[in-house]
Amino acid sequence: MRYKLLGKSGLRVSELCLGTMTFGEDWGWGASADESRKIFDTFTEAGGNFIDTANGYTDGSSEKIVGELIAKDRERFVVATKYSFPLRMGEKTGNPNGSGNHRKNLVQSLEGSLKRLNTDYIDLFWLHAWDFTTPIEEVMRSLDDVVRQGKVLYIGISDAPAWIVAQANTIAQYQGWTKFIALQIEYNLIQRTPERDLLPMAKAFDLAITPWSPLAGGVLTGKYNQPVQPGEEQGRLTNTGMGTVSERSLAIAEVVSQVASEVGRSPSQVALAWLRAQSGVVIPIVGARKLSQFQDNLACLDLGLSPEHLQRLNEVSQIELGFPHDFLQNDMIRDRLFGGTFSAIDNHHL
Repeated sequence: MRYKLLGKSGLRVSELCLGTMTFGEDWGWGASADESRKIFDTFTEAGGNFIDTANGYTDGSSEKIVGELIAKDRERFVVATKYSFPLRMGEKTGNPNGSGNHRKNLVQSLEGSLKRLNTDYIDLFWLHAWDFTTPIEEVMRSLDDVVRQGKVLYIGISDAPAWIVAQANTIAQYQGWTKFIALQIEYNLIQRTPERDLLPMAKAFDLAITPWSPLAGGVLTGKYNQPVQPGEEQGRLTNTGMGTVSERSLAIAEVVSQVASEVGRSPSQVALAWLRAQSGVVIPIVGARKLSQFQDNLACLDLGLSPEHLQRLNEVSQIELGFPHDFLQNDMIRDRLFGGTFSAIDNHHL
């Protein structure tokens, strides 16, 4: 396992992050405490130190299990958790302040996470999802307060528009507040829309990217490309958590499987290797319900895809960037912007 600096910070984290949304059986499909320990031990024995959880994962059980697992060597681990959603994510509490991005929920969520994790501080505290109601200034000042109190060391943001993240870090910079150092988003061979604005923004602000669902809910493993058995039709539609698996998704998964066959690896390893080959600091969040699944995913660390394989994967999964990107990359527009000298300019900003 190698290590990366987490965005614009000196924090050293492993090149894979252990996702623990599967830790706990409260939702009816997760890993038992014993299986979770086996997955955790396998990760740490490989050199992993970066662990991601959230207050609402398996109704709080994930944080409790993680707290027990890190207790013997707390200082070794970079523990990340989140706030925004309620503790029991499927429950309608009727409490308007029991969730959201505002200061009250931030404080009460953080205190709950500290207790469940049985720790005095959180290494990386994520805003889990943007609520479009809390002022950015309130969010950034509130996060800065908990950093200054020593309860949080670094902050990150997940599932938010690029313009929100850019505005937040710009305000924080000029106010002398703590800035986001990492961005957590859905990003994989099927979901490449972050390439339009989120990834360029992250590069501009030197934010690390931690993609969730790197295997697209299991679609990139190729299991949905297999013939449907009698009685499995409904499962094929719903088990991904994304609705019906589209023809485009199946086509991408088929190429992933072809490449996997050619290099003698699993489709999961190929999909993860593609992510790790992208520019910038990209640290996939890898989770599993079974130790065997996690061991297979972990083997992506020694897989390097050839330029030809990367090109095939890019071609089958590429998206249109849309306006204004396509407009600004048009040769005629570019020629006018640079007075016909674009090809003669060495651009070190790229």
